[in-house]
Amino acid sequence: QVQLVESGGGLAQAGGSLRLSCAASGIIFSLNVMAWYRQAPGKERELVAVISSGGITSYADSVKGRFTISRDNAKSTVYLQMNRLKVEDTALYYCNADYTNPSNRKITYWGQGTQVTVSS
Repeated sequence: QVQLVESGGGLAQAGGSLRLSCAASGIIFSLNVMAWYRQAPGKERELVAVISSGGITSYADSVKGRFTISRDNAKSTVYLQMNRLKVEDTALYYCNADYTNPSNRKITYWGQGTQVTVSS
């Protein structure tokens, strides 16, 4: 059974920091592209940051220079370090795992989400 369990969300003040973690089980973690998405009330879910199996990262323009995604394959965990938080970062943050099998079929898993609330 695949599980992606997020933690580390909570309340922070604008300008502060939070670190999200996502512990994966039931997948070959090192083969998965891992990502963080977020969804604010009334808005569509958006990609925040992604890290390839080889460690290549990419970020949404809105978080570039403030957020850092990283992974620890030995712990099957992906992290999102969020610095200089803004009120507009308030959202439910989801962990995502993507794997493309040898038949080129994409398999996607989602976590339950962790709430991040930034106050002014």
